[in-house]
Amino acid sequence: MNPLFPKFTISPQMLSRISEICERLGVMRGVAGRNQLHLRRVNQIKTVQASLQIEGNPLTLAQVTAILDGKAVLAPAKDIQEVRNAIVAYQKMPDWLSDSEADLLAAHRVLMTGLLDAPGQFRHNQVGIQREGETIHVAPPAHMVPQLMTQLFQHLAQLDLHPILKSCIFHYEFEYIHPFPDGNGRLGRLWQTLMLGKFNPVFFNLPVESIIRDRQQEYYQSLNLSNQNVSCEPFVEFMLTAILDALKTTDNDQVNDQVSDQVKQLCKVLKNQELSAIELMKKLHLSHRPTFRHNYLHPALNAGLIEYTIPDKPNSRNQKYRMKRI
Repeated sequence: MNPLFPKFTISPQMLSRISEICERLGVMRGVAGRNQLHLRRVNQIKTVQASLQIEGNPLTLAQVTAILDGKAVLAPAKDIQEVRNAIVAYQKMPDWLSDSEADLLAAHRVLMTGLLDAPGQFRHNQVGIQREGETIHVAPPAHMVPQLMTQLFQHLAQLDLHPILKSCIFHYEFEYIHPFPDGNGRLGRLWQTLMLGKFNPVFFNLPVESIIRDRQQEYYQSLNLSNQNVSCEPFVEFMLTAILDALKTTDNDQVNDQVSDQVKQLCKVLKNQELSAIELMKKLHLSHRPTFRHNYLHPALNAGLIEYTIPDKPNSRNQKYRMKRI
């Protein structure tokens, strides 16, 4: 264990969250290819707007959408530049290597072009983080930053931990080091998303930043508590919960936005029951079996929203269906 980074203890709560996250990922695997471009666009807009809003950017989802579409927006030039940069950064993100310091610098350059004099370069001055006029964190001296960042990447490479945990640890340690004069918050969140996406591409389309934005006070409190405890565990627990809740939200959106009205009706009548095809058709007031299978049953199964009660015998005469267990 690197002495510059405190020992990390995995709590039962963390294990529970990791298990739930992985179960959710398994459920979402069945819908990964459905309307993926639309989902990516919608969540990219949510992600960009939420991450910048945390940093004080006031532009709305509608304004961010307009900028993405190349339309004129009446707003301060700085706010528009932040959005344009973030859009490009999130589009480039899958091509960057999460363990590359050079790519991290490149990402900062993209995010902060036109906003800093020297984007993509580590800071040369002492910095502190203030909330409501009070200094809550003094970052390490500037001359230590290059060494600390190199050691952070080396430290993570040596850790024998689940990739999701490692992404949370990186996020915390990055914010603690605060390696750049500005843009640390948005880059820390983007880089964690990159690390998560390299583990499972579903995360590239998951607006975790929206959950953080909605729980911004908890986000900062978990950072402060971790600093006080000299342990990143409070922050890791917060982030695991945020990731899980983002998955739950996206899962619900898939039911509400990505499936047909027929599949929504099937899910509505099925609820927590186990019903046969005949019972489902009766509840849906259907009499034509091919229509039921083509428009209702098969799309719901293919989307991973429902499952067989006898999965190893899909054509069993005793077969019934239920909502996907997670």
